[in-house]
Amino acid sequence: MNQSKRYLDIVRDIRDMIRQEKIKPGDRIPSERELAETMQVGRSTLREALRSLELLGLIETRRGEGTFLSDYRNHKLVEVLSTFVLQDNQSHEDVWRTRQIHEMAAIHEICQNEAASQMKIWDSFRLRLEGESFQREDFVRELMVLSGNRLSLKIWFLLKQYSGNPYDGTVSSEEIDRMNDILTAIERQDADTAIREFKAWSEWLQKERIRNGNYS
Repeated sequence: MNQSKRYLDIVRDIRDMIRQEKIKPGDRIPSERELAETMQVGRSTLREALRSLELLGLIETRRGEGTFLSDYRNHKLVEVLSTFVLQDNQSHEDVWRTRQIHEMAAIHEICQNEAASQMKIWDSFRLRLEGESFQREDFVRELMVLSGNRLSLKIWFLLKQYSGNPYDGTVSSEEIDRMNDILTAIERQDADTAIREFKAWSEWLQKERIRNGNYS
């Protein structure tokens, strides 16, 4: 079972548990350990699902008290996506494209912000590219954060769960030049070039996933 499918199953199980046990907004839900045992899933996968639900405002974690159900009645995005994404391969493609739109919009926002485009973090990324353990997801997540759009970040995180994670793993030697081109364009505030290079890199990764049989 792939990562996206596991995630969807956990979301559904949590939703069913809330209905069956008649948990109301403000009520405490079982702990991570209890949920993992009940659902018979790994705690790391469960933790990712809970984190995304918290980002969406569906649950709330209170330090020292536990996790509580928020007023989820107006939050339909999880249910809509979980139904939509299971339809066919075109649905998977649409979710992946939607996530990519948010990523390219983040790059555009950064390039429009002189302070963000000149931050020292881009130099630190170059240094990490020369090493052996630069995680692709760290790079893309930082782009989303630096865009300053918290709603887009939340949507991106959820879409990443449903479209699989094309940025899983470390940067390969084949990608270094591509990523350096993206960084250079961002620093020059050249949004068109930065977006073009990012899209080419992202689509190359997606093709590699499909070629290796990892298309979710």
